[in-house]
Amino acid sequence: SQPWRLPDYFGLQTADSHAALQRERSGTLYIDNERRLRMYLRSFWGLEADFRPYSEVFDQMRKPRPHLDRLGLHIPDVYEDAFGVSGLDRYRAAIAHLAAHAKWTRPFLADNFSPFQHLAIEIFEDARVEWLAMAHYPGLRRLWLKMHPHPEPDACPEGYSCIRHRLAMLSYALLNPDHGYDDEMVRKYATLFAERMAEDPHDTKIAPELGVKWLTENYTHDFRQPKIWFEDTEVPYRDDNRYLWIFLEDTEDEDDFHSDHGARDHMRGPAAPDDGIPPRHYPEWDYQALTYRPDWVTVFERIQPAADPGLIDQLLKKHELLARRLKKVVDLLKPQLRRRIRYQEQGDELDVDMLIRAAIDLRMNVAPDPRVFQSYEQHGRDIAMLLLIDLSESVKEKIPGGDITLLQLAQESTALLSEAVHALGDPSAIAGFHSNTRFEVRYAHFKGFAEPWGEEVKARLAAMEAGLSTRMGAALRRAGEDLRQRREEKRILMVLTDGAPHDIDVPDPQYLREDARKAVIELQSEGISPFCISLDPKADEYVTDIFGQTGYTVIDHIERLPERLPALFLNLTR
Repeated sequence: SQPWRLPDYFGLQTADSHAALQRERSGTLYIDNERRLRMYLRSFWGLEADFRPYSEVFDQMRKPRPHLDRLGLHIPDVYEDAFGVSGLDRYRAAIAHLAAHAKWTRPFLADNFSPFQHLAIEIFEDARVEWLAMAHYPGLRRLWLKMHPHPEPDACPEGYSCIRHRLAMLSYALLNPDHGYDDEMVRKYATLFAERMAEDPHDTKIAPELGVKWLTENYTHDFRQPKIWFEDTEVPYRDDNRYLWIFLEDTEDEDDFHSDHGARDHMRGPAAPDDGIPPRHYPEWDYQALTYRPDWVTVFERIQPAADPGLIDQLLKKHELLARRLKKVVDLLKPQLRRRIRYQEQGDELDVDMLIRAAIDLRMNVAPDPRVFQSYEQHGRDIAMLLLIDLSESVKEKIPGGDITLLQLAQESTALLSEAVHALGDPSAIAGFHSNTRFEVRYAHFKGFAEPWGEEVKARLAAMEAGLSTRMGAALRRAGEDLRQRREEKRILMVLTDGAPHDIDVPDPQYLREDARKAVIELQSEGISPFCISLDPKADEYVTDIFGQTGYTVIDHIERLPERLPALFLNLTR
């Protein structure tokens, strides 16, 4: 009835033409199952993400694969029934694999590995996250096995690079314990992988360590043949693994492959910061069921943005008299022993022995060793400390009878503590946390152990901000990871808080207290000493249950926090 619209109709410019084209397409269309797939991702995997369907029809040259990036989950716009699997189940298989990467993969630095090592590492990482997924949903094994190729051992002919064929055999063996292969290396690495997974399936070093080792033992010059054997090597439900790799190249091109690494913000959380640090997942203790809820809490990390470091200098000047008193105490506690560090290209003074050796080398026309300096460091204290600050909404409140907020007091006391720790030479770190349900615990880094106390750290402290709730258990576990890597004899986790653990998605006030208590026990079992500094006058009702009889102190006069916090640290480390 509208002949003038025919050019638009046949040019696919109208809704009717698009609808007619969709009706003629075969297979299971994403558009017809979008709501069902979103519910599957949310209910089974606890993830929120945008789906980005792509067409395989118009991109035969590039042949896109499912993948994760900053835009979301990229999947085909249609799946045909294949491999004895329906199109809808093919979507579920692909989404399950992508979700497993999103939950359990921590990207690796790509520049540290060769292209062949990339291939091997990807196979082990795919298998690792699939094992974790199958631990939750065992039926996935049957679904994935239907779609995974089962290469014949001698299928790759001479004159071809067989690395993908060998890895496809290994991949099948890792997924299927009854693989039936007699190949010695396949059986060996399937066993090694199973042993590592039995020890700690969340160990992200499994894939790079086994991948590099496999290539070392299996590499042949045939791998470098220009013709690559692809038959029965591609796993149709798996992604292209761009999510696994972080590249050092800096790019602002949205379409650049390298710009997709660390794809974290496809997991939505209100204002969850993105510093390219992948989210971490932690268990949470259910005191009623007497068991852990695995991977229950998601922690988003960031490096705290900077502000004017002059603000911290002003706060230190405000407490100049207190700083002088602290300095006298610190001077008494300073270790008097010094340890010489030799073979330095730069240092405090010249090393006479190395100078003589260099002079001899010069006379013999040999290039001398340039490391002719030596330096000294204080030796005697073996202590590492991490200060964890509760940055929940209540920290914004003014202290009783004063015009200063708890947040400002936290800044002042942290600055004074940092000055004292720096003077002692003890390694230290500073972090803060707050939460917005179990899906979004925010963890801000103000100072790392390797960073010196200086303008950059002061700038971050000046930008300290507060809000939301206090899911303490997850923050304790995250802080414990940093302290666990330290080799000092005494490792102290100081927690500065103004209230009991709580969050808006937990109606039972005892639940998060019990989880925090369990996290403290976990830390203590690993030789870490948690100590709580509470500013809550009602803390005696719950803090003993969490930190124990001797693991806390309550500061009644909050205005004295800048004085008490450094003094507490000095007393703990005498």
